[in-house]
Amino acid sequence: MYASVLIVDLRLPLTDSLKAKRAAITPVLEGARRRHKVAVSEVGRQDDRRRSELAFATVASSEHQAREVLDAVERFVWSFPELEIVSSRRGWLEEEETS
Repeated sequence: MYASVLIVDLRLPLTDSLKAKRAAITPVLEGARRRHKVAVSEVGRQDDRRRSELAFATVASSEHQAREVLDAVERFVWSFPELEIVSSRRGWLEEEETS
């Protein structure tokens, strides 16, 4: 089992309120959930109207498959011209050995 998370730090230069921010990031979250079958959440900067940190998680039977899913999600996020990606990083869940 391979579990991985993609965390994307975004700048939203066109949003002037938290309501506008939600309107900008909801299509990203819902689209990724629907198209790529990943778990999604805004995990940081919830009270900042011009920044957001989004997390996308997947579990797969192979490392290659998990990487492909998160690569596709990252391309999907880049497809929104109103969002600026400041940074992105990935992490892996290490499976513990059980006796």
